[in-house]
Amino acid sequence: MNPEPMATDNLHCDVSRKFVRVLKKRDNGLIEFEFSIGWPELAVELMLPQHAFEAFCQAHQVRRIGDPSEGPASTII
Repeated sequence: MNPEPMATDNLHCDVSRKFVRVLKKRDNGLIEFEFSIGWPELAVELMLPQHAFEAFCQAHQVRRIGDPSEGPASTII
Protein backbone atom coordinates (compact mmCIF):
# COMPACT_ATOMS: atom_id res chain seq x y z
CA MET A 1 0.00 0.00 0.00
CA ASN A 2 1.43 3.36 -1.06
CA PRO A 3 0.59 6.39 1.07
CA GLU A 4 -0.68 9.55 -0.61
CA PRO A 5 2.19 11.78 -1.66
CA MET A 6 2.48 14.83 0.52
CA ALA A 7 1.58 18.13 -1.11
CA THR A 8 4.73 20.23 -1.05
CA ASP A 9 3.28 23.41 -2.54
CA ASN A 10 2.56 24.84 0.93
CA LEU A 11 5.80 23.66 2.53
CA HIS A 12 8.13 26.38 1.28
CA CYS A 13 10.74 27.07 3.94
CA ASP A 14 12.93 30.16 3.79
CA VAL A 15 15.96 29.10 5.84
CA SER A 16 17.26 32.66 5.86
CA ARG A 17 14.42 33.59 8.25
CA LYS A 18 15.36 32.86 11.88
CA PHE A 19 13.24 33.59 14.93
CA VAL A 20 13.58 33.85 18.72
CA ARG A 21 10.78 33.89 21.28
CA VAL A 22 11.91 34.58 24.85
CA LEU A 23 10.04 32.34 27.27
CA LYS A 24 11.57 33.32 30.59
CA LYS A 25 14.44 35.24 32.19
CA ARG A 26 15.66 33.14 35.11
CA ASP A 27 16.98 34.53 38.37
CA ASN A 28 20.31 32.80 37.70
CA GLY A 29 20.81 34.88 34.53
CA LEU A 30 19.81 32.26 31.97
CA ILE A 31 17.44 33.18 29.17
CA GLU A 32 14.99 30.43 28.15
CA PHE A 33 13.96 30.84 24.54
CA GLU A 34 12.65 29.13 21.43
CA PHE A 35 14.71 29.25 18.25
CA SER A 36 13.30 28.47 14.83
CA ILE A 37 14.47 28.53 11.25
CA GLY A 38 12.06 29.06 8.38
CA TRP A 39 8.85 28.26 10.24
CA PRO A 40 8.32 30.11 13.55
CA GLU A 41 5.85 27.46 14.72
CA LEU A 42 8.53 24.72 14.63
CA ALA A 43 11.11 25.51 17.30
CA VAL A 44 13.65 24.11 19.73
CA GLU A 45 13.92 25.32 23.30
CA LEU A 46 17.33 26.57 24.44
CA MET A 47 18.89 28.32 27.44
CA LEU A 48 21.88 30.64 27.38
CA PRO A 49 23.40 33.22 29.70
CA GLN A 50 22.40 36.81 28.84
CA HIS A 51 25.65 37.73 27.00
CA ALA A 52 25.69 34.46 25.03
CA PHE A 53 22.00 34.92 24.12
CA GLU A 54 22.70 38.38 22.71
CA ALA A 55 25.69 37.06 20.73
CA PHE A 56 23.58 34.13 19.45
CA CYS A 57 20.85 36.51 18.26
CA GLN A 58 23.34 38.74 16.46
CA ALA A 59 25.22 35.83 14.89
CA HIS A 60 22.01 34.32 13.51
CA GLN A 61 20.37 37.67 12.67
CA VAL A 62 17.14 36.53 14.32
CA ARG A 63 13.80 38.26 14.38
CA ARG A 64 12.16 38.40 17.80
CA ILE A 65 8.59 37.11 17.86
CA GLY A 66 5.89 37.17 20.49
CA ASP A 67 6.08 40.90 21.11
CA PRO A 68 4.96 42.99 18.11
CA SER A 69 6.78 46.07 19.39
CA GLU A 70 10.14 44.29 19.09
CA GLY A 71 12.15 44.46 15.91
CA PRO A 72 15.41 42.67 15.15
CA ALA A 73 17.09 40.98 18.10
CA SER A 74 19.85 43.58 18.15
CA THR A 75 17.38 45.93 19.84
CA ILE A 76 16.30 43.53 22.61
CA ILE A 77 17.21 43.06 26.25
